[in-house]
Amino acid sequence: MIRLLAATLLTCCLFTSPGMAGERTVGLITKTNDNPFFVTMKQAARGKADALGLELRTYAGGYDGDSKAQAEAVKSLAAAGAKGILITPSDPAALLDAATKARAAGVLVIALDTPFDPADAVDATFATDNFRAGELIGAWARASIGESARSARIATLDLSEAPVTVNVLRNQGFLKGFGVDIKDPRKMYDEDDARIAGSGASLGTETAGHMAMEALMRNEPGIDFVYAINEPAAGAHPALRALGVGKDVLVVSVYGGCAGVRNVAAGAIGATAMQYPLRMASLGLEAMLSSTGRAGGRRGCPARTSTTRA
Repeated sequence: MIRLLAATLLTCCLFTSPGMAGERTVGLITKTNDNPFFVTMKQAARGKADALGLELRTYAGGYDGDSKAQAEAVKSLAAAGAKGILITPSDPAALLDAATKARAAGVLVIALDTPFDPADAVDATFATDNFRAGELIGAWARASIGESARSARIATLDLSEAPVTVNVLRNQGFLKGFGVDIKDPRKMYDEDDARIAGSGASLGTETAGHMAMEALMRNEPGIDFVYAINEPAAGAHPALRALGVGKDVLVVSVYGGCAGVRNVAAGAIGATAMQYPLRMASLGLEAMLSSTGRAGGRRGCPARTSTTRA
């Protein structure tokens, strides 16, 4: 049976600057070009931009965490006269300066997938409620193993040790859902729960996830439960299978892409929380278009939350 949790999609509009006018050039900057999540987002953005009559220019970092390349892309789009930028920031803190300068130049900046902190560092954010997504997965995991949750040995495959918003939110949400006292929800690795066996940096990729899982199992062979920040990180499962414990360790993740759903059906992942990259890209572009030609500034709009489950 396929187990799939659809995470909350949070739409938060914080329009405050002068409206878009004239040119129809907009940009999309993703974390990478090879992650299926961002491939889907780019495809959706192209289709939506064509439908809305917008010229879309796309950029991506060379790897997840390549903030320098993303900052250069922001600068290039602003210099080219782009009126709006959609960005999935690898490290929001490292991109604050670039986003601030672009907005000061009159460019509408909208975050997708990964929020900035503070949220009003950009004009709007369209993203999964990442804490809630992690919490749902953690609660499912705890319920699925019942009393064994009291003595579970948990490993987390996070993006890295860096306090990137999406990294912290999913990690802390998962642990809370599993029943761990997370202390400060804004900080990872301050928990003192003996069930946490360790963590590894997956970099959001299958290769790094595989290597991190191997290292964790060498240090703590009793691990029987793994949380992965996304499905590429759940490349941990082949590592577990190669060690002969693929059927003994339960893996969960956040993403819910087609490959992830297939992995759930195949038993490689116990459950995943679904996100909506197509909706994120579409809503972001619609927000850009809706601000076109508005005299007297951009319209404020209330946060809107919707939740579905399958």
